[in-house]
Amino acid sequence: MLLDPEAENDVAYELCQIVGRAILPYRSSGEPGVGTAFFYRGDGGPPGEYLLTAGALTRTAGGELGLRSSVAEPADLAPVAVADEDLAPGWRQLAGGGAALPGDGLHRHAADGGWRWRVQPVPDRIAAGPEVVAALGAEPGSAFVLAHGVRDDGSRPLEVAIERVVREGDTVRITTELPPGYVGAPVFAVRVDAEGEFALYCLGLVLPGVGGHPVATFDRIRAALEPPAAP
Repeated sequence: MLLDPEAENDVAYELCQIVGRAILPYRSSGEPGVGTAFFYRGDGGPPGEYLLTAGALTRTAGGELGLRSSVAEPADLAPVAVADEDLAPGWRQLAGGGAALPGDGLHRHAADGGWRWRVQPVPDRIAAGPEVVAALGAEPGSAFVLAHGVRDDGSRPLEVAIERVVREGDTVRITTELPPGYVGAPVFAVRVDAEGEFALYCLGLVLPGVGGHPVATFDRIRAALEPPAAP
């Protein structure tokens, strides 16, 4: 759905209030170098909490997750960053280009350091299912990307980019190339639900691209996180 500019600004503001503390800067030792990760809580689908990002960011050792003072309590006991090597069981590559890190390791690491996470995970109820993805088409719709960009001084502020998203066959993509730091970030969209009300959905996460970006959609992410069926 394509919104008017005023409505887009309202949605961008609302997103920062709802899930602003789900979003964290991530640094990879390989390409693309810098990106974004975010917390997701699987309530109705895969159980538990996960940190999600693009798989391309996690395929080489030496990555680290940055912290902001607003996502840790007490903030003075939390480190500036958490290294991948300090987290178990580590990143899991998902079909479709994403990567997931179970939240248990993150919470154990925090407890060992005397602090705790204070985050706003993207809830499962707004993670896009197959019907939401199928409703996208070739006509561009409004998309909202929450990410930690990269400033000239190296700082990583939380930003919202208002973009356009389309579906081309089985591929959902953002039509323009995003700045450094946006790979791995969550992508949100709005559609009209069965009651005729506007509903906010997380479509998935940004993958690397040139001239635009494929999106690893949440229907595939959720399916990849589901525990295997019992024999």
